[in-house]
Amino acid sequence: MTALLKAELSRLAYLLAAFAVIGWFANSTVSFLFVALAVYLGLHLRNLHKLHHWLKSNPQDYPPELTGVWEDIAQNIYRLQKKEKEAQLNLMGIIQRARESVSALDEAIVLVDGYGNLEWWNSAAERLLGFKDGTDHGKAITNLIRDPAFIRFFEKGTAKDALKLPSWIQANHYLQYEITRFGDNDRLLIAYDITRLHQLEQIRKDFVANVSHELRTPLTVLSGYIETFIDNDEFPARINRAFCQMQQQTKRMSNLVNDLLLLSRLESDNIKQEAKPVNMTNLLEQLRQEALAYDPDKQHAIMVHIDSPLQLMGIENDLRSAFSNLITNAIKYTPACGAITIRWSNDEKYAYLSVQDNGIGIEPQHIPRLTERFYRVDAARSTATGGTGLGLAIVKHVLLQHKAILNISSKSNVGSTFTCVFPKSALV
Repeated sequence: MTALLKAELSRLAYLLAAFAVIGWFANSTVSFLFVALAVYLGLHLRNLHKLHHWLKSNPQDYPPELTGVWEDIAQNIYRLQKKEKEAQLNLMGIIQRARESVSALDEAIVLVDGYGNLEWWNSAAERLLGFKDGTDHGKAITNLIRDPAFIRFFEKGTAKDALKLPSWIQANHYLQYEITRFGDNDRLLIAYDITRLHQLEQIRKDFVANVSHELRTPLTVLSGYIETFIDNDEFPARINRAFCQMQQQTKRMSNLVNDLLLLSRLESDNIKQEAKPVNMTNLLEQLRQEALAYDPDKQHAIMVHIDSPLQLMGIENDLRSAFSNLITNAIKYTPACGAITIRWSNDEKYAYLSVQDNGIGIEPQHIPRLTERFYRVDAARSTATGGTGLGLAIVKHVLLQHKAILNISSKSNVGSTFTCVFPKSALV
């Protein structure tokens, strides 16, 4: 039993005893005991009324004068309110500092509720996205940014995704959007101004495309003259060997230029081709015949397995380039009399084009970087095979164009498997 309860019971006992004595002298003990209980109850009701009035009118003031247990209750309430107020002030200070920090960012930060309506944004969002303080609060964000690509991204995008779009309020500006979901489908949207990066990337693309075009003409001229000189029997053997080396290097340079031009075309946003059904059986058989003629001295066993009757919706020339690069790589890095298996299959979710070999393989640390331009696992090995270092970069861009991905598994001295994974929506 607590000290407070003991004190209250003692107070009640003293009150009953005092009225009992008075009642005994008045020969009415029971009546006076009832009066004592009524007085005790009245005191409690009076304290309860004061407490209620204080809580209702102004609970921030110091509590009124009360007696007994009510005084302790009021003091506890007052202390709890004081602590809560201090916690609220601390929290508001933290929120204010956080808002000031976020407002100082160059990136647009936008909070969107579970219904897709704007809750809060920083000053950068007003500059980059055109939101207006006081008028756009509570509006649906998709009513303000109406680009279909943004709407799809806003509805289905995840923290791993990013979307690049032209700015809808500033000409010649580009933004990158990222989204994070939390709570009850609430979303945090971040937008970056990537105009400078976009311009630098465009300069790089233009430079590569222009230089590649300019190199094509002199290489054609050189190649023509070299072929003429090689066919001329008047030159001594030493000179002919030099011409043969020049022809090999000219051919290698031409392959590099062709690959650069293909990459430039794949990266270009201005060229859109219509996807059509691709007969995978016919395409893979054609690629097999080309592969057999690519390096007949190695006598590779090249097999094609068609495990799916479905066709692939896509751009056939680009798919041919991608698949051909995978098969050519397998030929280059598989020793003589090795086996290369090309397989087309599908399951309930995806379609797969895989190229498997039992060649020299790739060490694990190199696999994540294989699709980078000019990345070489072994420079000497690449030079020996005559590769340009762009084949897998072309494969990656073709697959991105077709909303597909490239999976690579390999073991050194065991072999490699390159698998193009297509969404089932691309099958017909």
